[in-house]
This record gives sequence, C-alpha cells and structure tokens, in this order.
Amino acid sequence: MRLVLTNIIAIYRKELQGYFTSPLAMAVAGIFWLIAGFFFVTILLDPQRGILAQVAAQAAMEAQMGVEAPPLDVPYEFMQFFLSTIASLSLFILPILSMGLYAEERKRGTLELLATSPLYNWTVAVGKLLGVATFYATLTAPLLLYEAITFSSSEPLFPPTIPLLGHLGLILLATSILSLGMFISSLTDNTILSAILTFGLVLFLWIINLIAENIGGTFGNALGHLSLLDNYNNLIQGIVDTSSIILFASYIFLGIFLTAQSIEAFRFQR
Repeated sequence: MRLVLTNIIAIYRKELQGYFTSPLAMAVAGIFWLIAGFFFVTILLDPQRGILAQVAAQAAMEAQMGVEAPPLDVPYEFMQFFLSTIASLSLFILPILSMGLYAEERKRGTLELLATSPLYNWTVAVGKLLGVATFYATLTAPLLLYEAITFSSSEPLFPPTIPLLGHLGLILLATSILSLGMFISSLTDNTILSAILTFGLVLFLWIINLIAENIGGTFGNALGHLSLLDNYNNLIQGIVDTSSIILFASYIFLGIFLTAQSIEAFRFQR
C-alpha cells in the first residue's frame, strides 16, 4: 500500500509540475482569472445588472407599491450568482485541461511505457487526476480571497461555511468533469477531439435535468438525479446534500475506472 501511495505521489508531482510550466496551462489560468474578475466586478457593481442595483430596484418597487417583503440576502444571492457563473465558465476551461492527460501520451508514444509498466493503471489515473484537479483548485483559490474581502463588509457578517461549501461543490464538480475527460482523453491521440467530446458529454450531463422533465415518470426522475447542474446548485445553496456528494464521487470513480480499463485494453492490443 505504501508503494502504491509513493507511485501516486510521484505521478501527481510530475503532472503538477507539468501544468505550472506549460504555456497552455498558464494561458488558460490568465484567461480564467481575467474573465472571472470581470464577472465578479460586474455582478457586484454593475449599475444595471449588478446585485446592488437589483436590491435598490427591489426596494424602490416595494416603496412605490407599498408592499413589505422580506429583505434580500445580498451576500447569499451574490455568492450563488457568482459561483453559478464560474461553473458555466469552467464548462469551457475543464475540457481544455483534461484533453492532454492521456492523448499527449498517445501522441508521444509514451502511453505504451505506461501501459506495460509495473504500475497499476488506476494508480496512474489517480495521480494524473489529482494533478489537474489541484491545478484547477489553484485557479479558484483567488476567488475565495475576493469573496472574503467582499463579505467582510456585510452586516450581519456572512457565515464563512456557506462560501466554503460552495467552493467544495465547485471542486467536486470540476474533478468529476476532469475524471470523465481523462477517460475520453485515453481513447484518442487527438487533443482537440478529446476536448470537443468531453465538452459534449459534460454539456449533456449539465442539461440532462431538462430532458428528464420532458420525459417525466420514474425514469425521468432517475435521469434527473444524474444532472451535474442540479447537484451543484444544492451545494452552492449551502445545503449539505449527501446524495449530491455521492453522485460527484461516483462520477470521479467512474472516470478513473473507465480510464484504467481503457489503458488495460490498449495494453492487450499491443
């Protein structure tokens, strides 16, 4: 067991070092931070569509109509809106991060060395997945700082457990997508094709709740539970939903398992 952990850590460090020295990864990080910062400022301060503008408009409407409504929880609404936007942005970023996990190994001819090495296939898959998931977590870490500065001025103070749970949901969502993308990457040596197929699969799992609503019945309800969006929304609302956590863990395990089987099939082909 100790040898397995040592191998996972070695692969993890190699993958992580590769991301922090890759020009493509650095370009992805720069674009992500630029767009995320733009949305953060826009959602918070935009005079027409920002959350503060919405609060002012709601207060003016209530005063005009003489209706007393419960006050709007501005930090909570802002956090939900912002994390939903970041998840939508990640829908485009994550396939790019996962596309080269195995496709590049195929292209360089090093996949045969991995497939025939004494390492377990799932060990390699876990190390690669941890590396890319850690890199994505570093991309989202500055967002927590932005939110902490913003929420520190709210009255009463916004409980930190809610944004932390929301970011946990974001990391679980990202790791699930990366795990499935890793499996698709193991099937082809074309990184662009891998990214496109991963995006298509994730988009399907993103909107599967809409398909389930049209189907209805028991099958529709079961299909709706597979939705990435619905389960992610549960977590960013501050709800500790064990079924959502189990679903994300199942997607992660499924991606690792299918990747290991894909590499095993590649080994027998050779």
